[in-house]
Order: sequence, then structure tokens, then C-alpha cells
Amino acid sequence: MDACFWWLERGPAKQGESSLPWTTPNSVALELATMQLRDCSRIRSGQPALVCAPYALHRALIADFAPGHSVVQSLQEGGVDRVYVTDWRSATPSMRYLSIDSYLADLNVAIDEIGAPVDLVGLCQGGWLSLLYAARFPAKVRRLVMVGAPVDLSIDSSLSRLARNAPEQVYDQLVSRGGGNVSGEEMLRFWSKAPSRDDIVAALQRDLSDEQGAALLARFDRWNAETLNLPGTYYLEIVNRIFRENRIAEGSFVALGRPIHLKDVVAPIFLLAGLDDDVVPATQALATAGLVGTPPAFIAAASEPSNHLGLFMGARTHAHVWRRIAGWLRDDLPGVLARSA
Repeated sequence: MDACFWWLERGPAKQGESSLPWTTPNSVALELATMQLRDCSRIRSGQPALVCAPYALHRALIADFAPGHSVVQSLQEGGVDRVYVTDWRSATPSMRYLSIDSYLADLNVAIDEIGAPVDLVGLCQGGWLSLLYAARFPAKVRRLVMVGAPVDLSIDSSLSRLARNAPEQVYDQLVSRGGGNVSGEEMLRFWSKAPSRDDIVAALQRDLSDEQGAALLARFDRWNAETLNLPGTYYLEIVNRIFRENRIAEGSFVALGRPIHLKDVVAPIFLLAGLDDDVVPATQALATAGLVGTPPAFIAAASEPSNHLGLFMGARTHAHVWRRIAGWLRDDLPGVLARSA
């Protein structure tokens, strides 16, 4: 079989798993209620990085999509040899009451298993979860990378408009129809516009007309169709506390029994935004710099000509800024890099 079709060689998946194999060889380091902790490390020692994938609609393979389109691969090629990924589970009926606290608690268990302090790399909604964690457990996070991450929902975006304009009962009914969970298939069908070929070209940042492009397109279609169900409690907390009430940015969010103050986050931060991102606009993604306690000299930022998915999957983004992020994670003088950003 041609090498560009390597991802079609896997047999049927077990129930609840993806039928698509990972790009980077890995093992499951830990089985938790909320996730499988994927260990993609090439060595057993050294500074670990944990990629906190978004738990919103699609599987964590967004972080390891394909060669040249993989966060894990780019970090490794940039010299970050110990890489882990949160592979979030699709919600079952028994998970319907899991909350944001449940995910923070399991994230804490995963980080203790890896060995703190870690470098946290939060993608989209994995970004605000990583930021909450860094504020709740500041000694356990060495550096923080936030990529296309919504935090201050007072800044206009498609996410903030959707949460603000839809009646609250719409979200309650979505949970009710799912028996206490939110169906990923229903969210994909009613809440997410089907990507066109041009959208996918923009996300992957490459021509898809050759044989390898056709394989990438087929893989993207399969990844997009494999949705995750979300616990109803978790989903409603995000909609109400984060998107509608903006509690993280306004300083009124409580996580694992303690109020969260973003000024408690003093670790070096790298913020990555997409100039063509209509999900989390660059102004929103970069505004986090003004909310945290990290000194300005230790905040690096980059804005790429990319849409939202292109930040995680785009060939051009991976060839340039993800290498810079890997270097920033390895560098002993993040302030120097921040000042030159």
C-alpha cells in the first residue's frame, strides 16, 4: 500500500475509540475516567510537554493529524523529546454529571503521573482549561502555550455571539435530548457548518489535488465525522460560566474549591493567534496577555495568516511558528524571545 495511505491500514476500532490511527507512535500511559494519557515521548528523561487537546467536538487527533500537520511531530522535531497528549473520551451515560472540575482533577492526576512541572500546550478550548490549571496549580506549570484559545468572551467572536444570542433553554434541550449528554453528531449537524474543500485546503495549508492530498482529504473527512459526546454538566458549565458569564476573564470562576485569579499565573506564556480565525479572533486570543500576572518580558506572541484549524493542522504554520514554539520551550531565556516577538 502506498505510504501516503498509511492511516487506512488499521482495522475496526473498539467501541468509543477512533478508527484513525495516530501519526506519532505512542503508548497509553494512564487510563482515567475522562481521558487516555498518550505518551509520545522518544526519551524517558527531560522536560515534559503536555498537549491539552480541545474537548469540544472532535477527537484529540487534531494534535497529531498527519506528517507535516502534527503538533506532536513539530514539537519533537524542534527538540522537545517528551510529549504527552490528553486523548479525551467520548462521554458515556455514566459520565453525564462530569464537570469542568472533573477534567481539571484528571488533568492534575495526569501531570502528577508525568512529573511536575510540565510545559502545558493548550489548543483552543484546551487553552482555557490549561490556563485554569496554571492558575489553580501554578507550581506545576513551568511554561504555558495557548493556541487559538478563547478566554475573554467579552471580545466579539463567533463563539461569544453564539453563546450570547441563543436562548439558554436551547442548550438545556440539547442536553435533555442526549439523555444528560450532548451528542457530538447533533452538534456537528446543527451547530457546525460542513467544511468545503476550500475550507479544508485553508486548514491544511496545502494543495489537495495530488495523490497525497487526496489521502489527506479523506483523512480529514473521517476525522471530522468522528465526533465526541460531551457530558451535559460540563457542557452547560462552559456555555454559562465561561461563554455567557465570562467568569474566567472577570475573576469569578471557582475551580476545585478555590477562586481562580489569573494574576496568579506568572509562568512564561506563548500566545498564538490566527489572523483569519473567525472562531477565536486574534484580538481575543492575544488579549489573555493583559489578564495574567506574567511579566510582559516573559510573554511571547505570534499572529499567523491562518484560520482556526490551520493553527493546529496547517503545513505552513507547522513549518514556521510551531518550530519557534518548540525553540521557546527549550530556551533558557524566554524573555529575550518575548522582546523580539
